[in-house]
Amino acid sequence: MATKKPASQTPPTDIQTDKYELLHPLLTSLLFEVKELSKKKQDEPLNKLKVGMINKILSQIKADVLSDDPTLEFLDLLDSETLPTNSDAVLIIAQYDSAMKQFHTKHFGWDGRNHRWFTKENPGFKK
Repeated sequence: MATKKPASQTPPTDIQTDKYELLHPLLTSLLFEVKELSKKKQDEPLNKLKVGMINKILSQIKADVLSDDPTLEFLDLLDSETLPTNSDAVLIIAQYDSAMKQFHTKHFGWDGRNHRWFTKENPGFKK
């Protein structure tokens, strides 16, 4: 089986990949729940509590995982003043989910023995 090389951009740190492992399941769950809300009432605005909880996860993803990623410029937080609708929130959260999946694809792979992260501290094979 061919060895998967990490992306040409600077690899993430072990701390970034640890944060990914913590935050991606929360993001996936969040996306599922907001999609369910949107199915019932897509044009209903979220309340401030929900926006705050969502933004807490999104802002940690931006700051701690995707801070050096090119997708960062396309990622916005939910506006806590105008209170976005459920469908708006789905769109924004889905963008984060896509960016996180791309991050994983770029920096996680097979090194010839194991599936693992390719990080600054543990870059693996350079071919």
